[in-house]
This record gives sequence, C-alpha cells and structure tokens, in this order.
Amino acid sequence: MLRLARPDIPEAAITEAVEVLRSGNLAQGEQVARFEAALAEYLDVKHAIAVTSGTAALHLAVLALGIGPGDDVIVPAFTYPATANVVELVGARTVLVDVGLDDFCLDVSHLKKVVTPRVKAIIPVHEFGQSADMDGVMAFAERHGIDVIEDAACALGAEFRGRKVGTIGRLGCFSFHPRKAITTGEGGAVTTDHDELANMVRSLRNHGLDPESPGRMDFIRAGLNYRMTEFQAVLGRHQMTGLHELIEARQLQANLYDELLARIPGLKVPGRFPERRSVHQTYHVILPENIGRADLILWLKDRGIETNLGAHALNCLTYFKSKHRSRAEDYLNATICWRRGLALPIGAHCFDEDIRRIAAELKKNLA
Repeated sequence: MLRLARPDIPEAAITEAVEVLRSGNLAQGEQVARFEAALAEYLDVKHAIAVTSGTAALHLAVLALGIGPGDDVIVPAFTYPATANVVELVGARTVLVDVGLDDFCLDVSHLKKVVTPRVKAIIPVHEFGQSADMDGVMAFAERHGIDVIEDAACALGAEFRGRKVGTIGRLGCFSFHPRKAITTGEGGAVTTDHDELANMVRSLRNHGLDPESPGRMDFIRAGLNYRMTEFQAVLGRHQMTGLHELIEARQLQANLYDELLARIPGLKVPGRFPERRSVHQTYHVILPENIGRADLILWLKDRGIETNLGAHALNCLTYFKSKHRSRAEDYLNATICWRRGLALPIGAHCFDEDIRRIAAELKKNLA
C-alpha cells in the first residue's frame, strides 16, 4: 500500500533517541533546548518553544494573549477542528470566514464582513503547507488593532515574500505530527519575537513555573503540562538537518502532479502564487462535482493507493452547526473543499513512478 504519508526518520536520530531512553533523562531538558535552538535559527525567530502538540501550541498562544470570555477570534472555515477548539475551550467565540479555492486559506476579502469590537485575534491557517495571504491579514489586523496567531501546523519552511510563516504574526504555532515535514511522534512549537509572550508561553507549558527564576521553584500562575520529552526532541533536531532537501523533493513531486493532473478535465489542482513558497505538506485536489469521493477512495485503496479528505469544513460539523448555527451555504468554498477535496500521497516514500501511477489511475476513474 502506498501510504498517504510516511515519516522519514534518519537512523542517527533513532540511535540517539535510544541513547537518551537508556540514560533515564527523559523529561524536558538539554535535548529540548537544542531542538528549540535549531528551530529558532532555521525560522530566524527569537523564541521557539517546544510543546506536546500543535494543538497545545495553539492553546498556549491563545492563553498567552489573554483571550477568553467575551472575545471573538476569526478562524477559516476550512481547517482541522483544533484551530477553533482552542478558542472555544478558553471561553471565546469562534467566528468563521470562508476560504479561497486556489490556496484553501482564509479569504481576506471576507474579514470586513465579520469584524466587530469583540474580535481580539485572527488565526490564519497555512493550509496544506501553503502560506495564507499574510499581506492582507496583517494589514487588516493592524488597521483594527487585532492580534495575529499563525497556525503553521502544516507549514514548517513555507514562506511569504521570503519570510518563514509562523514568524509574521505575534505568535506562530507548528505541529510535528507524523504527517508533517518533520515529526516527533506528537509535538509542536510556539514561535515569537516578543520576550514577554515567550515567557508567558514557557510558564504556561510548565504548570505556571516562573521561567525567570531558574534557581528556585515559584509558580506564578495556573498552568499546564505541555512539555516535550527529550527523546522526541532528538528525533526533531536530527530531521531539521535534512529539511531543506525534503521540501525541495516535495516541490518537485507537486510539480509533477500539476503537470499530469492538469490533463484531467474537471479536476482542480492547487494554485500557485509567486510571492509564496509552499512546502506541500499535502497535495490536495478538488474533484469534479459528479464524482463520489468515498467510492473513489475505496477504488484507489483496492489499487494500493491510500487517499483521504484533506481537512474539515467547520461549518458542517455538529458542534459548530449546533452552537453557532453555521450553515453550508454560508461558507461555500469551505464546503466544496470538505466535500470534494482529496489528499494524495506525497513525501520521501513516494517516487516519480508512484505519482505517475496515481495520476494514471485517477485519469482512468475520472474519464
């Protein structure tokens, strides 16, 4: 079976992780600090704070900005539920906006329709490794005095006008889930150039411990345990050394997909933007309207190819429909992406012949 994604963990990482396991020093320490330093250097950001997941990163970012009851947060309607879940869990209200069909990211033209004095933050999602329109997001946020938290869970290494995503807003959030460019099994990171926010995130991830008093244990706020382990950090640090080559390989694979799938009538491939550099965490297409996606997924599985939906239209999920009275027709593009989107295999486990076979099977089915 050609999997949708498969982690590419070097042997040196496995060897060192085993050494850490045998050492007995497993909780957050020197290895986590080394991984954080590697992330910060790669992203050219002042602070990178490793945590237990991308969801934890988002939760800490929302908490660090003091978002809570009475506040609204703008979130794209097409994303993984984690982006909005953290807003709901701190007692704030999620305000959905539709996405574009070319980049699958927040459509900035819709922001003016939903902004109110209650809106405290925007969380643009760099969906599938493609940057959102950060010029539009930042200009709108600055005009209205709104904070920006970048959900870069899928987008380590993606760029907007030469800047790494996750470093443009006040806070950035990354995931190291096994389907991401690098993985620590589960894991994530918060990035920021703001010292005060960094200290708040470090304190909140470690039970509220004061990060500026290393010589004594003083808990200065209620916090959580979102600390990454040492052996996870080893896995992540080793993969950072090959990240550039991994991204280049995915870009070549995406180019080949573009070339082959453009010949299939009615199939929509991801858009390309000169000011953005995608890392193609997922290669996501929109199927023709008359195609049953569930049947196609099973048909491809029978031929040894794993595929799946890409993300979710939050407006179509039970929680948001019941609480916020959201409707499919209010977020047409998000609904199209959810109902007709298909994620195809991409990554180090794929070869050109695999992509050519996938394209040939799709053409056979969709013709």
